[in-house]
Amino acid sequence: MAFDAFALILTMLALGVLFARLRVLPDNAAQVLNQVVLYVCLPAAVLTYVPRLHMDASLLGLAATPWLLAVATVALVSLASRWMKFRRDEHAVLLICVGLCNSSFVGYPMVRALLGEHALPYAVVYDQFGTFVLLSTYGLYVLAKYGGDEPPTIKVIAGRIVRFPPIWALVIGLTVMPETPPEWIGAALLKLSDALLPLVMLAVGLSIKLRLPRDEIRPLGTGLLLKLVVMPALALPLSWAFGMDGAMLQANVLESAMPTMITAGALAIAHGLAPRLAAALIGYGILFCLITLPAWSWLLKHIAA
Repeated sequence: MAFDAFALILTMLALGVLFARLRVLPDNAAQVLNQVVLYVCLPAAVLTYVPRLHMDASLLGLAATPWLLAVATVALVSLASRWMKFRRDEHAVLLICVGLCNSSFVGYPMVRALLGEHALPYAVVYDQFGTFVLLSTYGLYVLAKYGGDEPPTIKVIAGRIVRFPPIWALVIGLTVMPETPPEWIGAALLKLSDALLPLVMLAVGLSIKLRLPRDEIRPLGTGLLLKLVVMPALALPLSWAFGMDGAMLQANVLESAMPTMITAGALAIAHGLAPRLAAALIGYGILFCLITLPAWSWLLKHIAA
């Protein structure tokens, strides 16, 4: 694990929490930082690392893993909801918050910190072809079914995908972007992608909420267990089944171990679906992943050895 990168993660997270408590930044600071990351840093990271990918059939496994884990999420959450008699809105939040992980905003910095820069292209494939498309399909369907909206049409889904800035970067990275671009372009993209980690962690610290919903402790504990432990445990045999090894296998499992996608939780809150539970799953997920992710990284390295 790169100690300096992980120390930076903890420092920026703590600063975000402190700034939020002292109210030294505008109320919409986290939203603005997230927009900068979405429109600048993420596309720069994609353009930096995707051209380094060497096409391999096992890359299909990276894209397929989050979809298969979403199927597992539906089955496991349904069983847990029936057994523990969760409310309908709690069931919906678990479907969203367990099924969709933070494979970009948190995933890219954590993969880089725990596995190294060489593993980032695999994280990009997992995120762009897996998690993002899942949000635009599975996520919208769950919100529509439980939040009272109309089911999303193909046009709506396609529109969300086309308007997502990193998708355009992905297309360029897979087609015309050379693996070794001119030095001034490569250096600029690298500096912009390096800003991803501090900006994301500062934004997370500004928006993190750790209020414990006492009447929702069981669904909260269930969601955290499924998201941080069960999903990566399922991803490991899936990785073997797809023929992965080395950095690809480690990145696949580690991305599956990421906490809840902040956007997914925010959408659940906006639709009035157990908002305290959704906020707690985001907040506690990010807090606990600072322990579970290094543990998974340590385990994966010992398995690889």
